[in-house]
Amino acid sequence: MTNLREAFRTQPILQQTYSHVLVMVDTPILMVPIEEFQEKDQRTLYLHSYQGHEQDEIVNTVLPDLNSVAIFSINRDIKLVLDDHFESPRLIAAVAPVWRHLHQRSYMGVRAKLYAYFHDRHLNIFSYGQNRFKFCNTFDARDAHDSLYYMLYVWKQLGLQAEHDEIHLVGDIPEQEWLMEELQRYIKRVYTINPAGDFNRSSVTQIEGMPYDLMTLFVKGR
Repeated sequence: MTNLREAFRTQPILQQTYSHVLVMVDTPILMVPIEEFQEKDQRTLYLHSYQGHEQDEIVNTVLPDLNSVAIFSINRDIKLVLDDHFESPRLIAAVAPVWRHLHQRSYMGVRAKLYAYFHDRHLNIFSYGQNRFKFCNTFDARDAHDSLYYMLYVWKQLGLQAEHDEIHLVGDIPEQEWLMEELQRYIKRVYTINPAGDFNRSSVTQIEGMPYDLMTLFVKGR
Protein backbone atom coordinates (compact mmCIF):
# COMPACT_ATOMS: atom_id res chain seq x y z
CA MET A 1 0.00 0.00 0.00
CA THR A 2 2.86 2.35 0.84
CA ASN A 3 4.38 1.58 -2.58
CA LEU A 4 1.12 2.47 -4.34
CA ARG A 5 0.80 5.80 -2.52
CA GLU A 6 4.45 6.55 -3.29
CA ALA A 7 3.86 5.75 -6.96
CA PHE A 8 1.05 8.32 -7.09
CA ARG A 9 3.42 10.91 -5.63
CA THR A 10 6.40 10.18 -7.88
CA GLN A 11 5.25 8.70 -11.21
CA PRO A 12 4.28 11.32 -13.84
CA ILE A 13 1.87 8.95 -15.60
CA LEU A 14 -0.17 8.64 -12.38
CA GLN A 15 -0.21 12.40 -11.80
CA GLN A 16 -2.09 13.18 -14.99
CA THR A 17 -5.83 13.79 -15.11
CA TYR A 18 -7.87 10.93 -16.54
CA SER A 19 -11.54 11.00 -17.50
CA HIS A 20 -11.83 7.19 -17.36
CA VAL A 21 -9.80 4.65 -15.40
CA LEU A 22 -10.15 0.87 -15.73
CA VAL A 23 -8.58 -1.35 -13.07
CA MET A 24 -8.10 -5.08 -13.73
CA VAL A 25 -8.29 -7.12 -10.51
CA ASP A 26 -7.00 -10.69 -10.23
CA THR A 27 -8.57 -12.21 -7.12
CA PRO A 28 -10.76 -15.30 -6.60
CA ILE A 29 -14.02 -15.10 -8.57
CA LEU A 30 -17.50 -16.34 -7.73
CA MET A 31 -19.72 -16.80 -10.80
CA VAL A 32 -23.47 -16.23 -10.47
CA PRO A 33 -26.13 -16.59 -13.20
CA ILE A 34 -27.36 -13.11 -14.05
CA GLU A 35 -30.98 -14.03 -13.37
CA GLU A 36 -30.02 -15.11 -9.82
CA PHE A 37 -27.80 -12.12 -8.99
CA GLN A 38 -28.78 -9.69 -6.24
CA GLU A 39 -26.12 -7.07 -5.47
CA LYS A 40 -27.24 -6.82 -1.83
CA ASP A 41 -26.34 -10.50 -1.40
CA GLN A 42 -22.96 -10.51 -3.15
CA ARG A 43 -20.84 -9.91 -0.04
CA THR A 44 -22.53 -12.70 1.91
CA LEU A 45 -22.24 -15.14 -1.00
CA TYR A 46 -18.58 -14.29 -1.60
CA LEU A 47 -17.50 -14.56 2.03
CA HIS A 48 -19.28 -17.90 2.34
CA SER A 49 -17.31 -19.11 -0.70
CA TYR A 50 -13.85 -17.66 0.06
CA GLN A 51 -12.19 -17.18 3.43
CA GLY A 52 -9.76 -14.40 4.28
CA HIS A 53 -11.52 -11.55 2.46
CA GLU A 54 -13.57 -10.15 5.34
CA GLN A 55 -11.65 -6.85 5.23
CA ASP A 56 -11.91 -6.50 1.44
CA GLU A 57 -14.41 -4.66 -0.72
CA ILE A 58 -16.61 -7.04 -2.71
CA VAL A 59 -17.43 -5.87 -6.24
CA ASN A 60 -18.60 -7.38 -9.51
CA THR A 61 -18.30 -7.47 -13.29
CA VAL A 62 -21.54 -7.99 -15.21
CA LEU A 63 -21.15 -10.19 -18.30
CA PRO A 64 -24.46 -9.70 -20.16
CA ASP A 65 -23.25 -11.55 -23.26
CA LEU A 66 -22.63 -14.60 -21.05
CA ASN A 67 -25.68 -14.15 -18.80
CA SER A 68 -23.34 -14.15 -15.79
CA VAL A 69 -21.97 -11.91 -13.05
CA ALA A 70 -18.41 -12.31 -11.76
CA ILE A 71 -18.11 -11.37 -8.06
CA PHE A 72 -14.59 -10.68 -6.77
CA SER A 73 -12.71 -8.83 -4.04
CA ILE A 74 -10.29 -5.93 -3.87
CA ASN A 75 -8.17 -4.85 -0.92
CA ARG A 76 -10.07 -2.06 0.84
CA ASP A 77 -6.98 0.15 1.25
CA ILE A 78 -6.10 -0.19 -2.43
CA LYS A 79 -9.64 0.78 -3.42
CA LEU A 80 -9.47 3.77 -1.09
CA VAL A 81 -6.26 4.99 -2.73
CA LEU A 82 -7.79 4.55 -6.19
CA ASP A 83 -10.93 6.44 -5.15
CA ASP A 84 -8.79 9.23 -3.69
CA HIS A 85 -6.93 9.76 -6.98
CA PHE A 86 -9.47 8.91 -9.67
CA GLU A 87 -13.10 9.82 -10.19
CA SER A 88 -15.19 6.62 -10.27
CA PRO A 89 -12.49 4.09 -11.32
CA ARG A 90 -14.07 1.09 -13.02
CA LEU A 91 -13.10 -2.33 -11.66
CA ILE A 92 -13.27 -5.52 -13.71
CA ALA A 93 -12.18 -9.10 -13.18
CA ALA A 94 -8.85 -9.43 -15.01
CA VAL A 95 -9.93 -12.56 -16.90
CA ALA A 96 -13.20 -10.99 -18.18
CA PRO A 97 -11.75 -9.82 -21.54
CA VAL A 98 -10.44 -13.36 -22.15
CA TRP A 99 -13.84 -14.87 -21.39
CA ARG A 100 -15.58 -12.51 -23.81
CA HIS A 101 -13.05 -12.96 -26.61
CA LEU A 102 -12.95 -16.75 -26.41
CA HIS A 103 -16.73 -16.86 -26.20
CA GLN A 104 -16.84 -15.22 -29.64
CA ARG A 105 -14.08 -17.50 -30.86
CA SER A 106 -16.04 -20.56 -29.69
CA TYR A 107 -18.50 -19.99 -32.55
CA MET A 108 -15.81 -20.89 -35.08
CA GLY A 109 -16.60 -24.38 -36.39
CA VAL A 110 -19.14 -26.90 -35.16
CA ARG A 111 -17.10 -28.69 -32.48
CA ALA A 112 -17.54 -28.10 -28.76
CA LYS A 113 -14.50 -26.39 -27.20
CA LEU A 114 -12.85 -26.42 -23.79
CA TYR A 115 -10.50 -23.54 -22.97
CA ALA A 116 -7.61 -23.54 -20.49
CA TYR A 117 -6.02 -20.19 -19.64
CA PHE A 118 -2.76 -20.31 -17.62
CA HIS A 119 -1.65 -17.22 -15.72
CA ASP A 120 0.03 -16.36 -12.42
CA ARG A 121 0.27 -20.05 -11.42
CA HIS A 122 -3.47 -20.43 -11.90
CA LEU A 123 -5.50 -22.30 -14.47
CA ASN A 124 -8.90 -21.02 -15.61
CA ILE A 125 -10.90 -23.76 -17.33
CA PHE A 126 -14.14 -22.82 -19.07
CA SER A 127 -16.55 -23.84 -21.80
CA TYR A 128 -19.62 -22.22 -23.33
CA GLY A 129 -23.07 -23.20 -24.48
CA GLN A 130 -26.13 -21.17 -25.43
CA ASN A 131 -24.53 -17.80 -24.52
CA ARG A 132 -23.53 -18.82 -21.00
CA PHE A 133 -20.87 -20.80 -19.22
CA LYS A 134 -21.28 -24.58 -19.25
CA PHE A 135 -18.28 -24.72 -16.90
CA CYS A 136 -16.03 -22.09 -15.31
CA ASN A 137 -13.55 -22.66 -12.49
CA THR A 138 -10.01 -21.83 -11.39
CA PHE A 139 -7.34 -24.30 -10.23
CA ASP A 140 -3.80 -24.21 -8.88
CA ALA A 141 -1.47 -24.62 -11.88
CA ARG A 142 1.94 -24.71 -10.21
CA ASP A 143 2.31 -28.37 -11.20
CA ALA A 144 1.79 -29.46 -14.82
CA HIS A 145 0.68 -32.93 -13.72
CA ASP A 146 -2.10 -31.42 -11.62
CA SER A 147 -3.10 -29.19 -14.55
CA LEU A 148 -3.35 -32.24 -16.81
CA TYR A 149 -5.58 -33.97 -14.28
CA TYR A 150 -7.89 -30.93 -13.95
CA MET A 151 -8.31 -30.54 -17.71
CA LEU A 152 -9.03 -34.21 -18.31
CA TYR A 153 -11.41 -34.34 -15.35
CA VAL A 154 -13.41 -31.35 -16.65
CA TRP A 155 -13.34 -32.80 -20.18
CA LYS A 156 -14.89 -36.02 -18.86
CA GLN A 157 -17.34 -34.18 -16.60
CA LEU A 158 -18.69 -32.21 -19.59
CA GLY A 159 -19.01 -35.36 -21.68
CA LEU A 160 -16.81 -34.03 -24.48
CA GLN A 161 -15.84 -36.42 -27.27
CA ALA A 162 -12.17 -37.38 -27.60
CA GLU A 163 -12.35 -37.85 -31.38
CA HIS A 164 -14.48 -34.83 -32.21
CA ASP A 165 -14.27 -31.93 -29.73
CA GLU A 166 -11.39 -29.53 -29.06
CA ILE A 167 -9.29 -28.21 -26.20
CA HIS A 168 -7.43 -24.90 -26.55
CA LEU A 169 -4.58 -23.81 -24.25
CA VAL A 170 -3.39 -20.22 -23.90
CA GLY A 171 -1.20 -18.13 -21.63
CA ASP A 172 1.91 -19.03 -19.64
CA ILE A 173 1.64 -22.80 -20.11
CA PRO A 174 3.90 -24.82 -17.77
CA GLU A 175 5.92 -27.63 -19.36
CA GLN A 176 4.05 -26.94 -22.57
CA GLU A 177 5.63 -29.65 -24.73
CA TRP A 178 5.03 -32.37 -22.14
CA LEU A 179 1.50 -31.17 -21.41
CA MET A 180 0.55 -31.15 -25.11
CA GLU A 181 1.94 -34.66 -25.62
CA GLU A 182 0.03 -36.01 -22.63
CA LEU A 183 -3.24 -34.37 -23.67
CA GLN A 184 -2.87 -35.81 -27.17
CA ARG A 185 -2.81 -39.31 -25.67
CA TYR A 186 -6.47 -38.83 -24.73
CA ILE A 187 -7.81 -36.03 -26.96
CA LYS A 188 -7.37 -35.85 -30.72
CA ARG A 189 -7.75 -32.09 -31.22
CA VAL A 190 -5.40 -30.22 -28.88
CA TYR A 191 -4.34 -26.67 -29.77
CA THR A 192 -2.44 -23.72 -28.33
CA ILE A 193 -3.56 -20.17 -29.04
CA ASN A 194 -0.75 -17.97 -30.39
CA PRO A 195 -1.53 -14.34 -29.42
CA ALA A 196 0.25 -12.92 -32.48
CA GLY A 197 -1.88 -14.99 -34.82
CA ASP A 198 -4.99 -14.61 -32.67
CA PHE A 199 -4.74 -10.80 -32.78
CA ASN A 200 -3.50 -10.39 -36.36
CA ARG A 201 0.06 -9.57 -35.27
CA SER A 202 -1.00 -6.57 -33.21
CA SER A 203 1.96 -4.64 -31.82
CA VAL A 204 0.89 -5.39 -28.22
CA THR A 205 1.62 -9.08 -28.80
CA GLN A 206 5.29 -8.17 -29.28
CA ILE A 207 5.64 -6.68 -25.79
CA GLU A 208 7.66 -9.13 -23.73
CA GLY A 209 5.94 -10.31 -20.57
CA MET A 210 2.51 -8.87 -21.35
CA PRO A 211 -0.17 -11.32 -20.17
CA TYR A 212 -2.84 -12.56 -22.54
CA ASP A 213 -5.66 -10.91 -20.58
CA LEU A 214 -4.06 -7.46 -21.00
CA MET A 215 -3.39 -8.11 -24.70
CA THR A 216 -7.04 -9.06 -25.11
CA LEU A 217 -8.19 -5.89 -23.35
CA PHE A 218 -6.07 -3.67 -25.62
CA VAL A 219 -7.09 -5.41 -28.85
CA LYS A 220 -10.68 -6.43 -28.17
CA GLY A 221 -11.77 -4.16 -25.32
CA ARG A 222 -13.46 -5.25 -22.11
